[in-house]
Amino acid sequence: MPIGPELKQFRMELAGNGVLHLIFDMPGRSMNVLSNAAIEELGVFADWLTQSDVAGVVISSGKSSAFCAGADLAELETAYDTIMAAPPVERDRLAFDHFFRLSHGLRRLETAGKPIAVAVAGLALGGGCEFALATHHRVVADHPQATFGLPESLVGLLPGGGGTQRLPRLIGIEAALPVLLDGARINGQAAIAAGLAHELAMPGEEVAAAERWVLSSPAATQPWDRPDWQPAAAQRVSSETDLCRTKMLVATLGHYPAPSAILDCVAQGLPQNFDTAIRTEMQIFARLIQRREPRNMIRTLFLGRLDYERLKKRGLDPKIMQAVDAVTNALAARLESGQELLEAFARSGFRIEGQRKATYDGRIAAGAYWHDDEPKTWGKELLRARLTAADSVAARWRPELDEAERRAADYILVTQRGFPAYIGGLFAAGLN
Repeated sequence: MPIGPELKQFRMELAGNGVLHLIFDMPGRSMNVLSNAAIEELGVFADWLTQSDVAGVVISSGKSSAFCAGADLAELETAYDTIMAAPPVERDRLAFDHFFRLSHGLRRLETAGKPIAVAVAGLALGGGCEFALATHHRVVADHPQATFGLPESLVGLLPGGGGTQRLPRLIGIEAALPVLLDGARINGQAAIAAGLAHELAMPGEEVAAAERWVLSSPAATQPWDRPDWQPAAAQRVSSETDLCRTKMLVATLGHYPAPSAILDCVAQGLPQNFDTAIRTEMQIFARLIQRREPRNMIRTLFLGRLDYERLKKRGLDPKIMQAVDAVTNALAARLESGQELLEAFARSGFRIEGQRKATYDGRIAAGAYWHDDEPKTWGKELLRARLTAADSVAARWRPELDEAERRAADYILVTQRGFPAYIGGLFAAGLN
């Protein structure tokens, strides 16, 4: 007899002691990700759980590789295309409605009135970490692979499943910002010390430990839902995020919108009650996802990396490196190019050997990239001309490469040839 709703991305097993085990085990995948189907099923399960008579829930993974590696970024790129194909006045709403499903489902899960523990024996990254944060008790295996992290900023995004709100509420702003902004990971005893996890278990014993907690008749309430919870003072939050923002802009030269958006989520959300805060987070996410930078970074640093690693295993076709070399030579910012052009390259985020890091000029990327922004300068004009020439070279090579090879070529440009990640290379889409 079925235990509850029919699920395909998860398995449900009811123990004799009344504890329900929800096992994340995507069919046909070596690693769990939060696909559209998995997010839909999470919401269905959360609604069922409210009416169930189970003693509580233990969530674990059916994969040995990880608990959950995050979002399905290929589906995310498809969602971006759908949103941007809509009329501009509709895009904010479409983005909010599509991506808020995860946050809404996790919120229903943590407020279902049942104690929920998670047993983390592998990677819990991105949406997988947000899934774990939405449980009431986190048990982590004492193993290097069992790690929490929110690396969304590394592909131009922010944690939109409540991560910018739950993490700093649990471990404090100062400890949370390196995880949110830099992709820092926390595991083992460090997770316990930070307040991110509650128990450290020997590998293989984390599920049993989580079950014992559920059977101890604990409160099924998150700290931020308790009557004595006090939201952070807006002035204190702003003072911490403003200092961090100043340092971040100097480091990124204002080209990467994700860190600023994350700091906006923290600064605006922490003084709010939790339900308002996760909507604030999603409003900011919905605007961020419409920008070119996250699309370029996902296509290059994630999809391109996967393509590059797969193609390299079977022997990289020489034409890929020939195409990369041709574009690199067309860009060719060397010392003999002149100081104005060199400074424009550096200010635009290109890494040039022997050139000192550019000084941040106070301009934050808006609708245009820095080299297309006003006011025009001679260095910007020279850089734009050089980029246009390189784009023309890339255009001649695009028919010679298939889609995966173009993404792999862009990955090489960014990771090996100093091309800025926010532009994302020239082969997959060209200047945009």
